[in-house]
Parts: sequence; structure tokens; C-alpha cells
Amino acid sequence: MSASTIKVTLPDGRELELEKGASLGDVARAIGPGLAKAAVAAEVDGRVVDLLHTLEHDARVRILTERDPEALPVLRHSAAHLLATAVRDLRPGAGIGFGPAIDEGFYYDFEVDEPFTPEDLEAFEKRMADFAAADDPFERRVVTREEARELFADDPLKLERLEEFDEDEVITVYRNGPFLDLCRGPHVPSTGRLKHFKLLNTAGAYWRGDEKRQMLQRIYGTAFFRKGDLEEHLRRLEEARKRDHRVLGKQLDLFSTDARVGPGLILWHPKGAIVRMEIENFERELILRHGYELVYTPHVVSETLFEISGHLENFRENMFGAMEVEGGRYRPKPMNCPGHIAIFQAQQRSYRDLPVRMAEFGTVYRYERSGVLHGMLRVRGFTQDDAHVFCTREQVSEEIERLLDLVDEMLAAFGYPYSIELATRPEKALGSPEEWEHAERTLAETLERRGLEYTVDEGGGAFYGPKLDFKLIDAIGRRWQGPTVQLDFNLPERFGLEYVGEDNERHRPVMLHRVLVGSMERFVGGLIEHYAGAFPVWLAPEQVRVLPISEQWTEDARAFTQTLVGAGIRATLDERDTLSYRIRDAEVHKVPYMAVIGEREAEAGTVAVRRRGAGRKQEVMERAAFVDRVLEEIRTKALDPA
Repeated sequence: MSASTIKVTLPDGRELELEKGASLGDVARAIGPGLAKAAVAAEVDGRVVDLLHTLEHDARVRILTERDPEALPVLRHSAAHLLATAVRDLRPGAGIGFGPAIDEGFYYDFEVDEPFTPEDLEAFEKRMADFAAADDPFERRVVTREEARELFADDPLKLERLEEFDEDEVITVYRNGPFLDLCRGPHVPSTGRLKHFKLLNTAGAYWRGDEKRQMLQRIYGTAFFRKGDLEEHLRRLEEARKRDHRVLGKQLDLFSTDARVGPGLILWHPKGAIVRMEIENFERELILRHGYELVYTPHVVSETLFEISGHLENFRENMFGAMEVEGGRYRPKPMNCPGHIAIFQAQQRSYRDLPVRMAEFGTVYRYERSGVLHGMLRVRGFTQDDAHVFCTREQVSEEIERLLDLVDEMLAAFGYPYSIELATRPEKALGSPEEWEHAERTLAETLERRGLEYTVDEGGGAFYGPKLDFKLIDAIGRRWQGPTVQLDFNLPERFGLEYVGEDNERHRPVMLHRVLVGSMERFVGGLIEHYAGAFPVWLAPEQVRVLPISEQWTEDARAFTQTLVGAGIRATLDERDTLSYRIRDAEVHKVPYMAVIGEREAEAGTVAVRRRGAGRKQEVMERAAFVDRVLEEIRTKALDPA
């Protein structure tokens, strides 16, 4: 092989010899014309780049087509540029921010005098289609810093970003048709690849996520390679809108927020409090059975605790400010672990005491920016079902196994399948790389020993240790953050935790942090959407609504209501207005059972049972049998009425 050539290794092990400076498009053409036509982008030594990228050294190369999941973010980022092209065409004075691909699509931020309207989005989308049809190539060019300053002299947002580049950073710009952007890429070969896209909505977004900076207008959209995939995505979005916990929460009178109380702070209404109470009662019984002890710690604690824990160093931007109290500084706690550590240290511990398992429904407070607050799903004050296990190193694997059993039992009660992610060492982390590697290996080996599949979230761990994240999969396929299990060698070291070992020497315990539902607010918000507000009987705020057909059967209906309540069933009597109105109202409020009583039922001592969602279908039952049915569903935590 000559000095002017390079070796390209393909996924199947084949090798190609090409001239230095060959593009990834050249690689695709060298493999074959079919692949060259289908190519979207490429992966070079594990990094995704566009087909314009050139090779100067030997490399491992994989050509990406629309069949490869790595290609979809490239398409969506290109769609963001297409959106910016349309906006600049119709609004020439619009300032240009950023336009990344995100999990469900893409967005682009613009600085404009007036917020965009739905009519604007329609116009932008139509213009995007015109530019897509033009099939303009995405052209990449490397420029100097001075050239970039000249190109974007009228774009202050771009100039600000340019000044943050390192001195040795390669600066690239991309052009498609009339639009030029400061961008690292990658992009699809041309705008003609963008056929199936949709603009979804617009929202305000602070520049750089800083509420002290100007408000921009963010347009969200999505794009797919295939029309059917786009249509399916839009169908799921429509279903998600119907399940929006904020709308259902108001309709079902579960919770509210109030500007006088403060953004991101949830007011639990009586019906929502019942749902929360049932979850907490179930979990409390479960964890006591699994060997936990309940504790309580203060909401506001001395800042000293967070200096020791490292939260002030690594988590300060997410904490509320300090309060001066008699010369000391106090903060609302962002986490419960330092308090549990203090309880552990309140007495001398022996190896015979370990493991120590402490659990708390502990309310914590974190400063979330107003732009990310979202109903119950992203809040500033929330209750964690937090627990910490203090154990020896030899006990770690067994305790993780126990936690996996606990997670499985907890989630089964709500009908959630789940996936598992192993989150590894982040950029800001306490402790040595060797400790982290050992902790990550311990978690991975425990999962593998149980035959559990998992993916790796590189850099997603907490600053004090790696973790297992359990992603709940809801009724329409969305993933929610659920339980976490974190393995921590660092906080025991920082706090100087000790126990006396069998050798009568002092040893350092290991900590396991775990939550089962995580944030109670987020979990209930997710449940509302998972069930579309139709809670199973054991969780439903109102389990049975008793409906007399007419006034003359009211007393009999009232007596049956009292029977239900006496048996421990949440039942109410509704004697308002017409029967058809009351049935509709019970359906709107998603009551699992309606018990209708008329002349026939009163004489026979029966009840006509209508199940939620079953339409006009009803079943006549002996009253005692109906009571037993409801009680059995509550006892077994049945997910659907029988």
C-alpha cells in the first residue's frame, strides 16, 4: 500500500484501499452503486459523520442507510436546517439559534419580535416542502474563525457561540440552498431526502437555557424516513394528548398548581391524595416485608452536611439558596442520603448489624428552571420513596439481587414492563476511576448472572456512583424514569462511615441508594397517563358509584352504599338529576363500577352492575357477591375489573 493510500475496514472484515482524502461517499461507491444510492451517513471509528467527510488515515467504516437507527438523528438534524431555511425565507429578520435532533424529532430556536402562531407553522411547513423538492445538496465547508465572523456578522447568537469554540477547534459551516449555518453536522446528502416531516408546536425557550437571557421561540417538529412511521408517530402523539395528566388531573380533580404557592409545587386534592396514599401504603407494607426500617429526616438542614456529601460542589445549581439562621447556613434538602448517613452514624455499628436498610418517604426540593417545569412530571418539590442500604463489600451482590426482586414485585402491581440501563461514570465524579470500574462491573455482573438484558448509558451515573435505571414502558410505548439502584463507595468515605468487623477492626461499609417509584409526583403523573385516568379498582379514588333509578329507590341505594363503605370500599351515592346523566358523569370521572338499583333489584336484593368502559352492558348480581368481587380486586390489586 502506497503512502498516498489508506485502508478502510468494513463491518464484515473486508478491506478497501482508497486514496487519502477520499470521502465517505467514495467509500459507499466503492462498495457498490446500490449502497451509494441508499447511503445517508457513515460511522467512522464509532463516530457518525456525513458522506462529505474525508478520510486521511486508516479507519473502520460503516455506511449508514435508513435502516440503521443512527441515521434517524442525522435526518432530523437536517430537517431542523430545512425548517430554519423556511423561517429565514418567510421571516428574513429572524435571529438563528440552535437546531439539534432530539429523541422524538428536532427543534430550532429563533429570535423574533412576536411569538409564532399555528398559521405561521403551516406556512413554514409548506415552504419546507418547497425547499425539500428543490433537492439542494448539504454542502460542508471548513472555515477560519475570521471567516466565520464575517459570514455570521448579522447573527449575534451565532457569534456568541463562535467565541466559545476552542482555539484548535475545526469550524465548519453547512449550506443548503439559500441557508448557511454554523454547524458541526452531520447531514443527509441533500434536502430531497427529507420527505416525511411535520411541525408540531411552538414554545418559548430562554437563550442557552438561562432565564436571565432573552426569550426565543422554539419550533418543535419531527421527521422520519418512511411515511408510515410518521403517521404512526402522529397517532401516538394524539393518543398522548388524550392522556395528558394535566388535563385529566383537572377533569378528575386530582391535583392543581397555584401561582401564589409557586411554580413546580403540587397541591394534592383529596382524590389525588387517595391515589398517593394507596401507593405509599402498598409500598410501606412491601418494604417492611423486605427488611427495611422506616426513618424520617428534616426538610431543611445545615449546609455543612452538603459540603461533606459533595452536593454543594457537584449539585449546587440544582439546589435552592441558603438561609441564614443564627449565623449558620441552612438549605432545603435536595436529597435524603446525608440524613440517613447521619442516622447510621448515630451509634456504633457492628458487622452483625449489617446490612442496615433505611427507608423514607422524604420530600426534597430542587431548583428546576421554569422552562422545564411540566405538571407533575417536572417539579421543584417532590417526595421520593428513598432508601439506603449500608452493607459490607461481600454483601453488595446479594443486596443488589434483593433490590432487583423488590423492583420487580413493585412494578408488577402497576402493570409496568420495563427495561434496564447501566449508567456509568459522569464527567464530574467523586472517587477514583478504579473504584468506579469495580462498582460498574459489580452491577453488570449481577444483571448478567440473572440473565437480565441491559443497555449502557455512558456518563449517566450520579456523581458519587454508577446506577441501574429502570425505564417504565407505558400503555402507548413511552418510557418513564422509574426505580434506580445506585452503588456508592464515595459517600461512606467522605463521611467516614465505619463498622466493627469480625476481626474487631474498623471497616468502611458500602452504600446502596434506591428508589422504587422515584418521585411520587412524577410516578402518579405517569400513572394517570398510563391508565388514561382509569385507575384499577385498588387505586381508584372512587371505586363504586351507587345509582338509584329513581327517587323511590334512594333509601335502598343509600343502605347499600353504607354496606359497601362498611366493607372498606370507597363508594358514593349519586341521586342527582336523570339516570342517564349520572351514568355519563360516572364514565367521565372514570369510576370503575356503577351499581344501579331499581324496583327489580330492590325486591330481589340484587344490584345491576355496569363496568367502566363496557357501554350499556350490565350484570345483575347478588349484592354480597358484588361486594366480594370488589374486595377481591382490591386485595389482589387486579389491573382491570373482572
